[in-house]
Amino acid sequence: MSRKLILLCAFAALSFTGCHKLHSLFGKKATPTPEPVQAANPPATPPPAPVATPPPASGHVSNRNAAVIALCYHNVGDERTGALNLTIEEFEKEMQELKDNGFSVISMDDFLAWRHGTKTIPAKSALITVDDGWVTAYTNVWPILKKFNYPFTLFIYIDYVNTGGKSMTWDQIEEMRDAGVDIEPHTYSHSDLKIPGHLVDKTTAARVAKDVAALGQDGWLRKEVIGSKEFLENKLGIKARVFAYPYGRYNEKVLELVKEAGYEAAFTTYGQRLAINSPYDRLGRYAIDSKSPQDWKDALKMVGGGAPTGPDSGPDEAQLAGASMITEPASAETIGNPLPMIKANLATMELTDQGAQGELDPATVKMRISGMGPVPAKYDAATKTISYQVTEKLKDTSYSVIISAKTKGGQTLETKWSFNYDATGKHVGPPPAPSLPPQ
Repeated sequence: MSRKLILLCAFAALSFTGCHKLHSLFGKKATPTPEPVQAANPPATPPPAPVATPPPASGHVSNRNAAVIALCYHNVGDERTGALNLTIEEFEKEMQELKDNGFSVISMDDFLAWRHGTKTIPAKSALITVDDGWVTAYTNVWPILKKFNYPFTLFIYIDYVNTGGKSMTWDQIEEMRDAGVDIEPHTYSHSDLKIPGHLVDKTTAARVAKDVAALGQDGWLRKEVIGSKEFLENKLGIKARVFAYPYGRYNEKVLELVKEAGYEAAFTTYGQRLAINSPYDRLGRYAIDSKSPQDWKDALKMVGGGAPTGPDSGPDEAQLAGASMITEPASAETIGNPLPMIKANLATMELTDQGAQGELDPATVKMRISGMGPVPAKYDAATKTISYQVTEKLKDTSYSVIISAKTKGGQTLETKWSFNYDATGKHVGPPPAPSLPPQ
């Protein structure tokens, strides 16, 4: 009897420690009344963490194969159509088409978090950015994006704000900031960063020349890239993390300053499908306006620059061809000839603010045309001209031409422009004069 009493007492004592203790001691499967599993006593094989739980900072999200397009808008709602301009109706139509084509519009915060590996994003995502500081960003763009509940980033260049006319005021920018709009720098002057005073009006060019005289060219660049960030942070009480190159143009010195400033991303204007490992300082945006409808089509198809697969896979140079290259047809021109000669002078692809960066390797100069793919273009090294005679009649209303090449030193270059085709011949004409914000 004493043995039985001892065993009964042992079982009674163990019952206070729970059925899991019994199972571990006797190796038999217990079938107790179900009770909640305590955090201190998890199952032998824990379930996977919920999707909402952020991964460790050193880890990566599960959707590394997600892809993003970045859209670049300027003046939305001006009565004119042309370079930089888009009607309100067309802008709202494009916002609906994003949804209809399965895109999820994400914030810049989400984009950066995904790039850092701390957040998932939808597999097919889009960023919306609006450049310069046109007042239409406040009066027209913002109400439409509120309607769709789309976040967006406003890139402003400081010298344009509060100048009257079609520019935004600081009060308007502060109102947008307080409502959650992301505000980021787009330099002080909006000058071409490779050539001081290039691609701006005379008043701005004179101001840039004065800065260069006082600060030196390196000092001027530092003001444009780093100083604009510091100014916005102090003026608006924000943390600026992203930069946009005016006209998409940069050189190695500019890239160094972008890194020094601590920017987490910097955007060009060469539209491309963005991957999680696309170079952070050369992220391409599709520049959308009424004269380049093919850029919108390319964006929806996520084509144009391809999907980089490594840190060295993107082009070292990306620029708006209409501002730096002589082309035929001209950028944004409408033609009626169904069998045109496509030409481009590539001399400016070799230029930097310090001079030639390297002669093009003729064997590497290639041309691609939307809807046609690679074409057998001819390159004349003496004149720096590439040309291709179209052999099948044009059918689409707009086309993009992409030129890629390497210098003899191995640097990869790439640029792009678009033109339109009107089979009726009723709307044939040259592109509009460049439309720059008034000073």
